[in-house]
Amino acid sequence: MRILHTSDWHLGRTLHGVDLLAHQAAYLDHLVELAGGEQVDAVVVSGDVYDRAVPPVEAVTLLSEALARLAATTTVVLTPGNHDSAVRLGFGADLLRSGVHVRARVADVGTPVELADEHGPVLVHALPYLDPDATRHVLADGDPTVAPGELLPRSHEAVMAAALRRVRADLAARAAQGDGRPRSVVMAHAFVVGGEASDSERDIRVGGVDSVPAGVFGGVDYVALGHLHGAQRIAAGRGVPGEGDDGDGDGVGGAAPGGAEAPAPPVLQYSGSPLAYSFSELRQRKATVLVDLGPEGVRRTELVPAPVPRRLAEVTGRLEDLLGAAGEPHRDDWLRVVVTDDARPTELVARVKARFPHALVVEHRPVAATERVRARAVTSASDPLLVAGEFVEHVTGAPPTPEELAVLRRAYEDVLAAGRSA
Repeated sequence: MRILHTSDWHLGRTLHGVDLLAHQAAYLDHLVELAGGEQVDAVVVSGDVYDRAVPPVEAVTLLSEALARLAATTTVVLTPGNHDSAVRLGFGADLLRSGVHVRARVADVGTPVELADEHGPVLVHALPYLDPDATRHVLADGDPTVAPGELLPRSHEAVMAAALRRVRADLAARAAQGDGRPRSVVMAHAFVVGGEASDSERDIRVGGVDSVPAGVFGGVDYVALGHLHGAQRIAAGRGVPGEGDDGDGDGVGGAAPGGAEAPAPPVLQYSGSPLAYSFSELRQRKATVLVDLGPEGVRRTELVPAPVPRRLAEVTGRLEDLLGAAGEPHRDDWLRVVVTDDARPTELVARVKARFPHALVVEHRPVAATERVRARAVTSASDPLLVAGEFVEHVTGAPPTPEELAVLRRAYEDVLAAGRSA
């Protein structure tokens, strides 16, 4: 069986004010062509389909058209991420054409989308984004580790582990009825320990922790991860960065045949976002993951490069040099321009824009300033509690006490809860 794994489309997102919808549409054209050309059996989209809970009409239309085109040749399985509204994305899921499966209900995490090939069944357990505060009561119901009437611990690890217990219970029940454990794919939107983050991923900390250990995913064949924007392989069970497949077709381990032995560790793979959404991603290789499942599990994976609508780059130097030959190779790039002149040049932004029409960020950063202590840049990936603590220390001259940190954490989490989409 052949599967295409993608995630983090963020339809409707902008890059420093630039509308990306046309570039996102070009990626979806590429995905439709790839699905047909490679004769894939399923396309799995692991969350953050939209960039926000209430997406613009144009983004909704683009998704609708893309799903219709994909469903004409293959099966599509789609889950919400932390940017999506699960209710809105999942609305009408039961009315969709048979080839499109939107799995947005937490209560359904143990019920897979059932696929099959000449080697037998392949089960796709599609997990929506599991916010601990919103899901720990649902996932506690029937969980063997939780006493009746109690909740799961308030952490990403606890709710993801509970979801995987439901997945493994379903696999075990099916194995007991047939010829061994069926091949399995899990779709999950989470920050797995060992992953490398970018500046453009939204913070998902609860109780000060945002990560899930890789070991909770044991017992399945392939984990199609979403949330982190760089394509990367996570070492199963060790929680440290692993070597990703370089796309040359070398095989990777799979499950033991027929369930006769314990399955091999799962392949945990982030597909990453199809476009760069921050300058921290300018060196990332944007791709879609092509996964081949043989009779014993994952046979091989390949990173298929995504189209690059416009290259992201950074140039640094004196303004005179950048306006000359040094800047020539970057006239058509989306640019972050860092000017290092000792004094800020006159009409800096206007002169840079005249030379580089697609410059998105212009900074004046004198060389001498690098010798002084500089304030740490705050991005969407920064820990809000750390930033608030540093502000308290800046104002008062002393770091916040444990009691003050507790107040800051409660205030932050109350704001998140109030703003969380239904």
